[in-house]
Amino acid sequence: MVQAVRDALAVALRENPRVLVMGEDVGKAGGVFRATEGLQAEFGEDRVLDTPLAENGIVGTAVGMALYGLRPVAEIQFSDFIYPAFDQILSELAKFRYRSAGQYTAPVVVRAPVGGGIKGGLYHSQSPEALFAHIAGLKVVTPSTPRDAKGLLLAALRDPDPVIFLEPKRLYRSIKEEVPDGWFVEPIGKARVARAGEHATVLTYGSTVPTAVEAAERIEKSQNKKVEVIDLRTLVPFDRDAVLASVKKTGRVVIVHEAPRTGGFGGELAAFVAERAMTRLEAPIVRVAGFDTPFPYTLEHAYLPDARRIEHALGYVLGF
Repeated sequence: MVQAVRDALAVALRENPRVLVMGEDVGKAGGVFRATEGLQAEFGEDRVLDTPLAENGIVGTAVGMALYGLRPVAEIQFSDFIYPAFDQILSELAKFRYRSAGQYTAPVVVRAPVGGGIKGGLYHSQSPEALFAHIAGLKVVTPSTPRDAKGLLLAALRDPDPVIFLEPKRLYRSIKEEVPDGWFVEPIGKARVARAGEHATVLTYGSTVPTAVEAAERIEKSQNKKVEVIDLRTLVPFDRDAVLASVKKTGRVVIVHEAPRTGGFGGELAAFVAERAMTRLEAPIVRVAGFDTPFPYTLEHAYLPDARRIEHALGYVLGF
């Protein structure tokens, strides 16, 4: 995935002279996770800019650049560090189309590694996607495969509105697949069926997609029940048609995400399913999520949703 992200940025920089990349250590160092490795050497310091350690300055500058006609990609080194920039994102970036009655847009892509899996502890492992999903005017994207990382990032770079692009860091180097060369896009707002099934639906995204697929495979092997796994890919706007089609087919829903349970995006999904498909449900909606605690270091393995916890939830909704 990290190679796919870098490839997407390189393609965009080559094809559009208005695109630039900016952030802490993105230049000579190539980023903490090497997602921008080699880009400054190829495109120069005017296109790939190292910035001070000031997230509010990074996003605020990117907003000004976008209003001036550029297409900035602002990298936040870890999603945990994004909070100093929250006012710029909430009050400026998300609002320009509305406050200018459509005369101006702010086409900024804010990239950030998200979630656990690297034993980064409480300051390098948070999953704040629900905070951004709550802000009107933003699109929120989180891929789970290398192909989607490249295709969705390139789609974000063509979008007229700001996109928060959250990259699950524990998938950076754990999944490999063929990715097309050159420019191609995966549409923002369209879910992906990661695994087809008919007896239950798992709604998930980002880092927990492979875990949900593993749990579904184990359920089929042990119980002969086929579980469908829907990878949302985009949280705002999420693919309501795909969610409803799967839920109406299976009648049973488990929602999985890494972020804490209370106030997590899973609550929005559960409310949507309850409002639109209550009469088709054969069992209560169940959520499997992170715990309502700061992200632990030594107990990371217990905090992250694993296949065992998802299996247990599926057993509950399937009645075994």
